[in-house]
Amino acid sequence: MSNILAIAQKEIRAYFASPIAYVVIGLFSILFGVFYYTILDWFVKQGMQMAMGMGMGPQSLNVNEQMIRPLLGNAMVLLLFVLPMITMRTYAEEKRSGTMELLLTSPITDVQILVGKFLGALSLYAAMLGVMLVYVAVLFAFGTPEWKPIATAYLGLLLFGGCFVSVGMLVSSFTKNQIVAGMMTFVVFLLLWVIDWLASSATGLFGTSAGPVVEEVLNYLSITQHFDDFGKGIIDTKHLIFYVSFITFGLFLTARSVDSERWRG
Repeated sequence: MSNILAIAQKEIRAYFASPIAYVVIGLFSILFGVFYYTILDWFVKQGMQMAMGMGMGPQSLNVNEQMIRPLLGNAMVLLLFVLPMITMRTYAEEKRSGTMELLLTSPITDVQILVGKFLGALSLYAAMLGVMLVYVAVLFAFGTPEWKPIATAYLGLLLFGGCFVSVGMLVSSFTKNQIVAGMMTFVVFLLLWVIDWLASSATGLFGTSAGPVVEEVLNYLSITQHFDDFGKGIIDTKHLIFYVSFITFGLFLTARSVDSERWRG
């Protein structure tokens, strides 16, 4: 365990020794702030119209359902662009700097290296989520949001990001160029994001007999649809199992990729 923590601390120090951590957190904070201001402005105007009896929608506003939930949904879109910047260096930088061989021949096992790098990247991602908490905390100063749905949504975001981190590490293990790793990771993330869109058109593509089956499979594989219940404040074990299995499978493939690097020399 001490070796895993040592690797994780090394990764975190490397992130903050380079511009990556500051750019990622700064960029995410600015964009999330824009979303926050836009949705808050809409929410306040809706409340004022309702107070004047001009509202055409529901007769009461729920800050969790009508502000925080769509806000966190928008934050997920930002992850498509920001997370590749976190994962692109995990293995690509080791290859480029020539330290990959030293790492593979060190007394530390491949699994310890893998888990340590994963925890390091996940820690930086958690720091990003921490920035979001500052914005959400302001709502508690002026309103009465329910904290349990927010905590559940954050758990979902952490698992969701963990899936992307495991995939990003796999992609990073394929190349020594961080830019290539980042671009490839973004493409893979995008494919994972739109897989449920493919599910919507699967019936038309494959006909009425095979369509529903393919649609059901693609819907199950959709990484975004498994987040919906978390966003509603619901913890369903089937979604937990999906995300944990996804992360485990992504890390397993990364371990196989790194192991093949050892044999290629």
